[in-house]
Amino acid sequence: MDNGPQEDASPGWDYTLHLPHDPRAPRIARRTLRAILEEHGQRRLRDTAELLTSELLTNSYRYAEGPSSMRVRREGERLRVSVSDTSPDLPVHRDVDRSAEGGRGLALVRLCAADWGGVALGDQVFGIGGKTVWFELDGTWRDA
Repeated sequence: MDNGPQEDASPGWDYTLHLPHDPRAPRIARRTLRAILEEHGQRRLRDTAELLTSELLTNSYRYAEGPSSMRVRREGERLRVSVSDTSPDLPVHRDVDRSAEGGRGLALVRLCAADWGGVALGDQVFGIGGKTVWFELDGTWRDA
């Protein structure tokens, strides 16, 4: 008998989703993230985590030419979501142009995340470099 999501008492967990270079990837990643957080009884962070994940994966699709991956980890009382792709170019924060239709994604990450950052991965064994951009959210690991 399935009693639904339970409060998560484990010290940590880690999921990874590999995504093709496809415009549907951000939506698939959001749905996957939602399922992970619901199963671990953490609906409180869900909306913010989905928004920020969508921003990172949309940028990955727009600026990288290859596949990407999303990693979702619980580290103590924090949720960390990382997006890795094949572009070595780290995002650059700029002041938001209020008249522009885009360019607000990184500002949302800065505003909503407890912490965030990025790292260039350099050359890999098979010649594919890339980067990882991540954010963290604070959580109590039980729904309010």
